[in-house]
Amino acid sequence: MSGKLRVALAHHWLVGMRGGEKVLEQLCLLFPEAPIYTLVADRAKLSEVIRAHGIHESMLQRVGGVRRYRAMLPLFPPAVRGLRVEEGTDFLFSTDASVIKGIGVDEEVPHVCYCHSPPRYLWDLQAFYTGGLGWMGRAVFGAAAPYVRAFDRRAAQRVTHFIANSRFVQERIRTVYERGATVIYPPVDVGAFRADRGAEDFYLIVSELVAYKRVDLAVEAFNRLGRRLIVLGDGPEAGALRARAGANVEFLGRQPFERVRDLFERCRGFVHPQIEDFGITAVEAQAAGRPVLAYRQGGALETVVEGKTGMFFDEQTAESLAGCVEECEGRSFSAMECRENAERFRVERFREAIRGFLTEKFPGMFAAGWERMPAQESMPAMRT
Repeated sequence: MSGKLRVALAHHWLVGMRGGEKVLEQLCLLFPEAPIYTLVADRAKLSEVIRAHGIHESMLQRVGGVRRYRAMLPLFPPAVRGLRVEEGTDFLFSTDASVIKGIGVDEEVPHVCYCHSPPRYLWDLQAFYTGGLGWMGRAVFGAAAPYVRAFDRRAAQRVTHFIANSRFVQERIRTVYERGATVIYPPVDVGAFRADRGAEDFYLIVSELVAYKRVDLAVEAFNRLGRRLIVLGDGPEAGALRARAGANVEFLGRQPFERVRDLFERCRGFVHPQIEDFGITAVEAQAAGRPVLAYRQGGALETVVEGKTGMFFDEQTAESLAGCVEECEGRSFSAMECRENAERFRVERFREAIRGFLTEKFPGMFAAGWERMPAQESMPAMRT
């Protein structure tokens, strides 16, 4: 990669360090001089690696800020269009679960989009995202959604190449955008976990407490079973979930990584009742040597090996999950097998795959110069 190559990065919004931001962090290490374009940013919640880059926010930073941006869906298209990439840019790499792929850039500039998912609040999970809105909020969302969907679809047609974070998302890109995509799994800091600690008698969930995560199923299932469940995370569903939980279900809110890691390493099993596009926490559980009890849909089918590193339940109901827990307790799982499966998703493999993709698709730009690839830096695991 020539030092003269001017790369720009784009990311939907920067308000914390979750899975999408971990991908962006690795791209920042690959392209240490690249500016970042985003709808809104809360720098205090970003890693040093990301903060070291020039960050350009949209008008939403001034109009609504990081607390209100989600309520400003009708303004997403003009805000993204207003984030035009600087002239002279040679290459654009976006990471997107919203509409940042529509950022203004000269037509001749190649654009690769690492797509975490076509935005579910636009295409297939609207009820989960609007359930907490009042009638006026639902009316505004309903009126704006077709316009924003059209913008998103047009933007997808201008992307040169898509990368999907799973085969599940690859199929969604084909269905929603009618585009092909190459699958490159996101990076997981497998090395942050030990897999040699003894399991204790509790199960674990690490999740945002929002409706589509279906933590309600786990609460109901463990209420029936009477087994201990620890829930890490917070969100709009927290109050309702606590109210429904029995004494055996413990909510600890958001915790520092050291506490999260400790619970991953000591739990009996990790509960994964939702449909995820990939699901980094399920891989982290396996990195800690723990089996995953997952709903049989989405990215979990690509990260969990049935009978060896976890079990699946077939219906998204409390009854089906409770049966899976009982079956799991009658089986023995190897911590080392769980760990070995998680090794497939190491940070190093992600970087190698991105390098190989860019070299193959754009040999004139990336065929030489990768010898200056930065050394691996520590990448803390997902936090709630």
